[in-house]
This record gives sequence, C-alpha cells and structure tokens, in this order.
Amino acid sequence: MADVARHTEDWAALPWKQFQRNVYRLQKRIYQATRRGDWKRAHNLQRLLLRSWSARCLAVRQVTQDNRGKHTPGVDGVASLTPRQRVGLAKTLRRPSRWTTDRIRRVYIPKPGKTEKRPLGIPTMRDRACQALVKQALEPEWEAQFEPNSYGFRPGRSAHDAIEAIFNFIRLKPKYALDADIEKCFDRISHDALLKKLNAIGPLARLVRAWLTAGILDEGELLFPEAGTPQGGIISPLLANVALHGFETAIAAVSRRYRIVVIRYADDFVILCEDLATLLEAQARAETWLAEVGLRLSSAKTHVTHTLDEHAGRVGFDFLGFNVRQYWVGQYHTRTFRGQPGIKTLIKPSDEAIQRHLDQIKTIIRRYRGAPQAALVAALNLIIRGWSLYYRACVAKRAFARIDSQVHRKLYQWVQYRHRRKSPGWRFERYWQRQGTRDAFSDGTSTLARHEDTPITRHVKVCGDKSPYDGDWLYWSQRLGRDPQKPQRMVRLLKQQKGRCAQCGLRFAAEDILEVHHQDGNRNNNRHANLVLLHGHCHDRVHGKWCL
Repeated sequence: MADVARHTEDWAALPWKQFQRNVYRLQKRIYQATRRGDWKRAHNLQRLLLRSWSARCLAVRQVTQDNRGKHTPGVDGVASLTPRQRVGLAKTLRRPSRWTTDRIRRVYIPKPGKTEKRPLGIPTMRDRACQALVKQALEPEWEAQFEPNSYGFRPGRSAHDAIEAIFNFIRLKPKYALDADIEKCFDRISHDALLKKLNAIGPLARLVRAWLTAGILDEGELLFPEAGTPQGGIISPLLANVALHGFETAIAAVSRRYRIVVIRYADDFVILCEDLATLLEAQARAETWLAEVGLRLSSAKTHVTHTLDEHAGRVGFDFLGFNVRQYWVGQYHTRTFRGQPGIKTLIKPSDEAIQRHLDQIKTIIRRYRGAPQAALVAALNLIIRGWSLYYRACVAKRAFARIDSQVHRKLYQWVQYRHRRKSPGWRFERYWQRQGTRDAFSDGTSTLARHEDTPITRHVKVCGDKSPYDGDWLYWSQRLGRDPQKPQRMVRLLKQQKGRCAQCGLRFAAEDILEVHHQDGNRNNNRHANLVLLHGHCHDRVHGKWCL
C-alpha cells in the first residue's frame, strides 16, 4: 500500500505505477467476488479500497489533473489545487463515515441543436474526490451485474457497440422498432428506488443519499431536490445506470414466442421485435417499469416504426446520431427474404446530425472571417476529423462526399467575402493548392482535412458481458486498438508500444486519456519516429505541468 510514501508531501514523487496496480487488483477481486455472488467478500474489499492510500491518491489525481473540466469551480470557488494541497486532500479522505457533503453549484449549458439548456450540478473539489473514490469501489461491483445490452457511460463500451448490436439483430429479418427516450431521466430518478437497488454498505449508502439530497445553488436560490441525480457529478452516470438496471430483463420477459431485444445507451433506448402487438405490449411494460423508479417516456421522442416498410408515416429510425433502415434490393445483391427480393441493412449518419455538423462548420467559418487561413484550417480540422472518426464505422461515403462539397462552397464564400474585388482565378490560386490529383484548401503549411479521406472500417461489438475489470488484458488491448474514434496515428503507436504507456510502462485502460508526445519538443515534427503515446497525466509530467 506504499506506506513509506504515505506521509510525503512531494506529489510527483508518489509511486503512481504501484498505486494503479494496487487499485486495479482490488477492483478485479471485487468484480470476481460479485460474479460469484460472494457479497460479504465484495463489501469487505470495498471497505478496504475506500481506506486505501493508493485509491485516495488516484481519486484526487483524477479530479485535479485528469478530468477535462477540472478547472470548473464549485460553490467554494476552488478551481485548482497545489501539489501540497492534493496530498492534504488525499489524507482527509481517510474515513468514509466522517465525510460530509457540500452544496452543489448549478450551471446551464446549451443542448446541441436546441434552444433549451441542460442543467449541470458542479460539486466542490472535495466532493468530486469523494465521488471518484466511491466510484472506484462501486463500479466493479455493478459492472459484474449490468445487462449485456447496456452501453452508455460504461468503461470499454461506446455508442458504436450499441449500433452494431442493432445491426446484428435486424440484419437477417426486418423488425418493428420502438425508438424511445426517457424524459428528464437524471432529474426524476426516485431516490428511494435508487438507494434500495444500490444496496451498498452503510458508509456508501449514506454518502450517496447525501449527494442526492444536497442543496443546489441555482443563481442565488438554494434548492433541495426530492428526486434525480445532478448531472455533472462523477458518480451520476453510474447511479443512473444502476437505477435503470433490470429494464432489459423485464422487457425481454414480456413474450416467450417472439424475441424482444432492448438496446440501451444511458436514457436512450430502442426495443426491437418482429411482431407489432408484442412490441406494443413491451412498450406498456416499459412505461410501468419506469414508473416504479419515478420515470416516464417522452411522448415527443417515442415512436413506433419498422426497419423496412412504412409504418405510421415512418421508415427506419434515428439512434445516437445514426439512421438505421433497411432497403429492398435485387436477389444478387444480398440474401432473399420470404422468396422476395433481398433486403439490405444500411446504417448512415442521420440527416439531423449532418445538418448540425454543417451548421457548426458554418459558425466557425463566419467566426474566422478576419483570421489567417492557417487559423481557420486548424479550427475546422478539429471538427472535421472528430466527426469523421465517429461516423467512419457506418455507410458514410456518400454523406462524406456531400459534406465536403458543401464545405468547399462555404470556404469559397469565405474567400469571396475577404477579396471582393479579386477575380475567381486569383482567389482560387491564392487559397487552394494542387496536391496530387486534386486541389486542397491550403496555405502551403497547413491543409484542410477532408471527410472523404477517412476510411470506412467495420466496428466489432464488445462481447456479451465483458468488462475491463475481468483481467483479460489481451482482449481489451486489442479492442483499444480497434476503437473507431482513435486516429490512425494513435492506433499505430498503440500497436508499436504493445498497448503500454511509453512513460510509466502501464497498460492503457479503456477510460484512460491518451495523448501523443513529440519527443524532440517540436510539435511540427510529426514523423512517426518522433512520436510516442502517453497517458494524459504522464504527458503533463513530461512537460512539467504536474503542478497545473
């Protein structure tokens, strides 16, 4: 447990490599004990983890250095800690029974493509560290119990796994689909139902109840919630998954004749069945089950449709930014269905997602009207590459080509606005350069990325109820290298380094932040030999940002 380092004040000198091994070893034992049904041992291991110096230090490091929103202050106004303060905070987390909770600061952020805003609850730095520590103890227990078709806010699982699960179930036979959304899920979860289902040890149950009922400071007004879990807390997504645990099992038990499959990603889910009457019965069962935990379906976002034929004026459905639909095709293009021409399942970027992406590009181009070309290219490349990587696991080539065409038109309007008196030929020669067989928007040093340059790759769904806490490092290392949202440069470095950080030597985990480090310090030198892959905190340490 690294007792020698327990009283040191040098945060950077702590044995972090050993800390991570200690914590993962305990988490794996909690996972295995839960799978066996040995609750006494699992709860004893959770108590040991909560008192562990290794776990406390890792929790503090997560909230003060790793998290991307680490500099957002709570009601105490604390946005960062010095290394000495981090050691002090880790020491104060010694006894869970003595922890107290602070009030929560509420802020509002815009929802993508909507005028309404989403409320976020920002805990204090100390509460964030407490929540991170509690999550380390609770997550392995629940990862051993969660249903296989739950994909949102879980380590090692993504939206692409949910989409691939849908494809696997409908690809051989068309299905009716209930595309549903839980209305204000995080705000309406029943506290009593959640705590009863959580069934945690005494200290954890008291802490979770205190976090759920903590006062919320909303624009100077103090509110005390009677339901819901505040969005923005580290442990909130886990608690939401716990509240919705058992939903898939309850819906699947509606019928023995027809198979019903529930694919859930956080508070969005889709129910698939080949029989319409059974699907409607499953919808009624879903409404009843959700009412038991204080939730209900959103009438505006819940629709019954069919993946192949028109039903209620709809064909197919949108889920997680993808459009899922089947098409009739000739008998020589795919397998036949009921002696008729075959069907083909195509999953594409949804029209709404494409329009939202184009609006974002349009906003950036307008914002950079007076900026140099290189600045515009840098801002657009971040958006284009990220969006293309997310959709490269579906049938997106035509969508990519259409978007590139519209981006080209918007860029020419940007050039035309800057040089109204110049000829079209002069504008084109000034801002476009010949590269290979095509013209690229470039100033000679930076070139705009194209959606079409992103290769389409098939995503492999996570196996059943696999979890990063099961100790199968070979499986999870291979999955990490196939993550569709990781750039090719990062994938090559992962394979070259055999899934280990070049600084600390530990294996990369599914939830780790990975960053590319330039060994010579020159960020313009992107030769492969000059690059290594590091953990986010290891990268900060190399660059002397350990105190930030």
